[in-house]
Amino acid sequence: MTPPDPARRYKRVLLKLSGEALCGAGEYGIDTAVMTRLAEEVREVQGLGVQIAIVIGGGNIFRGLKGFAQGMDRATADYMGMIATVINALALQDAMERIGCETRVQTALEIRQVAEPYIRRRAIRHLEKGRTVIFAAGTGNPYFSTDTAAALRAMEVHAEAIFKGTKVDGVYDKDPLKHSDAVMYKRLAYLDVVQKRLQVMDTTAVTICMENKLPIRVFNLTARGNIRRVVLGEDLGTVVSEE
Repeated sequence: MTPPDPARRYKRVLLKLSGEALCGAGEYGIDTAVMTRLAEEVREVQGLGVQIAIVIGGGNIFRGLKGFAQGMDRATADYMGMIATVINALALQDAMERIGCETRVQTALEIRQVAEPYIRRRAIRHLEKGRTVIFAAGTGNPYFSTDTAAALRAMEVHAEAIFKGTKVDGVYDKDPLKHSDAVMYKRLAYLDVVQKRLQVMDTTAVTICMENKLPIRVFNLTARGNIRRVVLGEDLGTVVSEE
């Protein structure tokens, strides 16, 4: 494993990727070019000696809440969404291992033929050995989002921060893709996010982070090199922390 770079700021982080970030310019599916770029960026971060875990969403394939809104049973729709995250996790694992980045997928739903079951101590050991660990299937329970899974897994593996990659530069007071006058926040307190109902992470996830003083940084994932920049402590995007 590459020796740690003394310039880096973090030793172990959790990267939260939305499923939508994987479909590139399209609305659905997986863009292999995007997957390859993400894999290369994660490898660069590993090259700094940083241990990186990833929680991945499934919105590019299926969103449980959307299925529920269309009349599906909520639990069934959520399980379908969890399976979508497994598909994304396997695709990212394949992209990473094709460029020589050792990776493990751990899933909260048992699918032993394709991935390891989630075991906290095993996940930590993988990270210590320099492997990237991709957590799939959310928490394994319906009614909980992958945001909540990211907060839980970050705490369980003792990550120092959550980095949430999105298609925009940070957290705005309204959707910047629809409103040209949207204003981006540079700093937010956890309670600000909850009280203003800002689209950072869901309330359960933010509450977990608040209770455990785990910072969240929201940044633009589409700009190449940004993962490395945030890991090294550059002030990109929006940081959510204590006041």
